Amino acid sequence: MVLFHYALVDDLISQEEFERRVEAKIDECGDLLDEPTAAMLVVDALGRQHVKVKELSGKSSLFCFFAKVVDKTEPKEFDRKDGEKGWVATILAGDETGTTRIVLWDERAGAVCEIVIGDVLEVIGRHPANSTREIYALALRKVTCEITCAATAGNSISMEPVDLDVVVINADEPRTFSRRDGTTGELRECLVGDAQGTARLVAWAPDLLLGIAPGSTVHITGAKPDRRAEGRAYSIDETSTVTLTDTAVTVPFTPLGAVADTGQYSVTGEVKAVQEPRSFTTKAGNPSWVRNIRISDGTDDLAVVLWGDFALQPVRPGTRVEIYHGSARAGRFVGIELGVGRGSVFRLPQEERRAVVFTGTVIPGNGGTFIDNGTERYLVEGDYPAGTEIAVTGVLAGSRIIPDTAVPAEKDLQDVAGRLAALIARLEASRP
Repeated sequence: MVLFHYALVDDLISQEEFERRVEAKIDECGDLLDEPTAAMLVVDALGRQHVKVKELSGKSSLFCFFAKVVDKTEPKEFDRKDGEKGWVATILAGDETGTTRIVLWDERAGAVCEIVIGDVLEVIGRHPANSTREIYALALRKVTCEITCAATAGNSISMEPVDLDVVVINADEPRTFSRRDGTTGELRECLVGDAQGTARLVAWAPDLLLGIAPGSTVHITGAKPDRRAEGRAYSIDETSTVTLTDTAVTVPFTPLGAVADTGQYSVTGEVKAVQEPRSFTTKAGNPSWVRNIRISDGTDDLAVVLWGDFALQPVRPGTRVEIYHGSARAGRFVGIELGVGRGSVFRLPQEERRAVVFTGTVIPGNGGTFIDNGTERYLVEGDYPAGTEIAVTGVLAGSRIIPDTAVPAEKDLQDVAGRLAALIARLEASRP
């Protein structure tokens, strides 16, 4: 049993020294401690404390934690790349802060046969390379302590296909991907929701979603769970079916005060504060935008970070917004932030749309590209040289013009002079 806890500190002291300290701890307490408890105290004194499940995302190379078994798989044989046989089994376990997947390889995989749902385990393990979503177990043992687990009825590690009744919240356009053999295919990513919340859905056969608009409720058969993804995720292919249904499906919103510092959440609230968008360059070298806002549900406030195109939406104080599948994390300075980026949906109230013909000067700004006629200014979609005069025909949605056509405008010197004078007057009026 001492060897189990020694695995946590084998890089700090020798096994002989560890055993000496355990014996000393038992003697110090007058034989009131058993060996495992004494070993835990020695480990704690060396700075390797047990952590909660939500703290498994930390940067430590080795973790020790207690967790209650929620689900498990039986050992499964597989072929390694070198032709040798291997075994793997997975346990889903958690505490009051969340759940994690515990992966057991080879000789350790057989341990799941002695474990039943409801058992509490003490686990020593580490993350696989480049992932914090699961733990590779180095050692584990049953313990007799009580654990409250935050798992819900939907928690499972089964890979068997399931049927779903969901509402389609958003659907991206189909895109091409490259397979390992050099061939290409098409996929379509969606965000769907039901009473359990939101889930990512990848359609490897995009035609399954042909003609299905956001807001539609569908019945899906043969949806394969993706247990390695963050949050709920499924995929469908040629063996699946997607049909429209009249089943009522409601996606719940989480109260802002109940948003924790990890996980995906859908929330709604009124915008209380808005900062200007800020430009930055992504790790891939592409330009992008970020914007901070704060929303309230009348009881609590929540900081929200909008990324990419979401940062350029015409958000104003007093606007009521809906956010689906935002990713929560501890804020850089204080509190919790909900990130809204790739895979999320950010909805504003339905904007009034009308046809528009507008002529003005292209002006780059913090919030994007604008077109200004000296009296009015609108965001304009598209890439136009700064300072050019363009005539735009399209749709006006809120403070944004979505062009159908944009052509160079014929210059009218008198009109340009008038607009310049109006712009100067506006700048003078805005000075303190």
